[in-house]
Amino acid sequence: MAVGARPGVGALVAAVLLPPLGIFLVRGLSPAFWIGTLLTLVGWVPGVVFALVTVLQPRFLART
Repeated sequence: MAVGARPGVGALVAAVLLPPLGIFLVRGLSPAFWIGTLLTLVGWVPGVVFALVTVLQPRFLART
């Protein structure tokens, strides 16, 4: 995603329903994706919180 660009509605919906998918749509297979997957396996709520933070913060855990 470009710097300053806002995530699409699909990424936000995916971040709530299936957190790793929402992260993947915005970041790809980055460390954030694997952290989100682990948190979702531990519990859905921690996964959703992390996914929303990751999707809404453009530079959070992003490798460029």
